[in-house]
Amino acid sequence: MTWRQRFACIVVLIASAAALPAVAAQAQKQKKPAAAAPVDVKVYLTPTCGCCGIWADHMSAAKFNVTREVTRDLQAVPARQRVPAQLQTCHTAVVGNYIVEGHVPADVVRQMLKEKPNIVGIAVPGMPMGSPGMEGPNPRSYSIIAFRADGTTYEYARR
Repeated sequence: MTWRQRFACIVVLIASAAALPAVAAQAQKQKKPAAAAPVDVKVYLTPTCGCCGIWADHMSAAKFNVTREVTRDLQAVPARQRVPAQLQTCHTAVVGNYIVEGHVPADVVRQMLKEKPNIVGIAVPGMPMGSPGMEGPNPRSYSIIAFRADGTTYEYARR
């Protein structure tokens, strides 16, 4: 190798080394996920139900923007009227284009928003012990049920 070739190699190596920090910084920027935009949740609940407030706090802690609408008549809430009777429980929430009925975990709500299934919403019927807002001794396994506009249902997730 001639001295000119060696000199050219050295110049290329120095230029490459100088560019490495910028390339590494760009790679770091690309690895960081963009912060998810906060999602609004409007929860309809009665003034006397403490577990509903705890569920709303659970959603707030999961970085949802929660607005509470206290009502004495949940059946008068338009969103509630779309929930099949067998799935109705102590509170109804509207999250994006979906209805969330009962003590659904925040991570399952996020999963639904990400997957965008063709459903009206999801529900946890029966206020099971161990669901968000119903913490306590002897938690039990429970289903999160998806419901469609035609009233059909299926198990969306299980905890």
